[in-house]
Amino acid sequence: MKAGNSIQFGRAIRERRKELGYTQRDIASFTGLSISFISDLERGKKTAELEKALFIAGMLGLDVMVESRGD
Repeated sequence: MKAGNSIQFGRAIRERRKELGYTQRDIASFTGLSISFISDLERGKKTAELEKALFIAGMLGLDVMVESRGD
């Protein structure tokens, strides 16, 4: 899935979490981050911290890639 904005990124995180059968509480427990942060991330809140978001994506087995569009 290509995520071009925070809402799409959050959707990808939520979908993968559900695929793996985890709750937001599980992710909070695994990472030490708050449930409210995970909820904000999944809803695409624009103020979510990038490093924490990338950490959660990696923990869920998602690779985040930055590529040149070749413009």
